[in-house]
Amino acid sequence: MRRTGGRGPLSQRTVRRRPRRGRGRARPRRGRVLAGPATRAAVVNVMHVHAGAWWLWALGLATAASRTGNPLLLALLVAVAGYVVVVCRTDAPWSRSYGAFLKLGIAVVVIRLVFAIALGSPVPGTHVLLTLPRIPLPHWAQGVRIGGPVTAEGLVFAAYDGVRLAALLSCVGAANALAHPARLLKSLPGALYEAGVAVVVAMTFAPNLVADVQRLCAARRLRGRADTGITALLQVGLPVLEGALERSVALAAAMDARGYGRTAEVPCAVRRLTAALTMGGLLGVCAGTYGLLAAEGAGLGLPVLLLGVTASLAGLWLGGRRSIRTRYRPDRWGARAWLVSGSGVAVGALTIWAAALDPRALTPPAVPLTAPVLPLWPAGALLVGLVPALLPRGDAR
Repeated sequence: MRRTGGRGPLSQRTVRRRPRRGRGRARPRRGRVLAGPATRAAVVNVMHVHAGAWWLWALGLATAASRTGNPLLLALLVAVAGYVVVVCRTDAPWSRSYGAFLKLGIAVVVIRLVFAIALGSPVPGTHVLLTLPRIPLPHWAQGVRIGGPVTAEGLVFAAYDGVRLAALLSCVGAANALAHPARLLKSLPGALYEAGVAVVVAMTFAPNLVADVQRLCAARRLRGRADTGITALLQVGLPVLEGALERSVALAAAMDARGYGRTAEVPCAVRRLTAALTMGGLLGVCAGTYGLLAAEGAGLGLPVLLLGVTASLAGLWLGGRRSIRTRYRPDRWGARAWLVSGSGVAVGALTIWAAALDPRALTPPAVPLTAPVLPLWPAGALLVGLVPALLPRGDAR
């Protein structure tokens, strides 16, 4: 009980103090999201795994997809990547881009089949499904035809090729959905920071574009307007472009405020040696990777790749001396990152080995027409890519 003064000099009022409710109980802070077990597990997988590990995992799966043309193995590979994305992704905007990459892969398969029907296929076939009217072309366009017979062998070959491209797109989409782009940029060496900024901005354009389109379509549905069709697409396009421009301006302002582009003084000889090692190493990495992904030349591609990686690392170490920026809480390459990246590398290496031992099982021929068979141990090798989804969950804090 306490007395307080009123309006008059002699007036007094008795005010009863109300006890506080919930004394001793911790209240959640305003704006803080309490994550459940499923959300906490997803946050652990994405936030506590190095972003480079997710890209190595995805590149290993992409290598496996490039070494096989079996549609059953490719479908299994897409299923493995999709399951890992569903289990390990968060609610961030870039994590929603995997569905767009799957739709893009389906569009690639359809376009490949349309091209095979309209322009023909290099695979000869005997099972003619239909014959289109052929358009005569001038003599300088020999080897190209429009129309003519459409064979079942040509369609099967085009479908195998399209499914392979769709699987590659799904692997890239999985990496975009799982790897945090800002953390990936922070993990780059100092010599590649400028180029890494451009690459990360380009990588985040597609996920942010998908998020903007979904947000605007949801707003149109809430207002009772149609969100499908050409008219809706034209009306959504301008706000999407405006949002992309605003993000670009905000990114430029943030880079300018953080002193982007400042470098330290190094001798001219060191700069030339750094450029030679970096460019030569990157060319070696490209040549070695092409040798590993191609049907022939895998034996020569591995030593070229190792030599290119060594030269690139030396150039990056020298080039890092020009960078004067610091890193706040750098990401650590822990046991989870080793398991995630190692599973992807194992999938790629085992698929390359299987292609060398039994190439017919991994690339079924289109001539003659035969039903594809799922080889057992190459399929088991692809299941190694599920290791990130099976890792034990820990505390997200």
